[in-house]
Amino acid sequence: MSQEQGADLVIILITGPENPKRLPSAFFLASTAAAADMNVVMYFTGPATLLLKKGVAESIRPMEEGNTIKDFMELALDNGVQFVGCLQSLELNGMTKEDLAFDVPLMTPSQALPSLGSAKRVLTW
Repeated sequence: MSQEQGADLVIILITGPENPKRLPSAFFLASTAAAADMNVVMYFTGPATLLLKKGVAESIRPMEEGNTIKDFMELALDNGVQFVGCLQSLELNGMTKEDLAFDVPLMTPSQALPSLGSAKRVLTW
């Protein structure tokens, strides 16, 4: 994530496993925007960082017998959405880099803010 690229859309994801029915919409929105050739970044912070942990996203189903959150995340990645994790939130959630199920860059808020803030649109989810 760099300022030169200038994201068209940034979604700062703070919703985590505590609200599974809210999560799919964030990934659908990101996927749709990326499929429309927008440069999309999702910054996982706070409880949302838990979604990056091995075993968590695949264990969450917003609807019984429906897709897992990991399915929605993979759809976003397949469409070109860039995931970035909050390094401080890893610590907050008792996680380390080795706990991550996804190979994502990790940034502190102060490292991420210049790029996140320069986006054309920023949504908090």
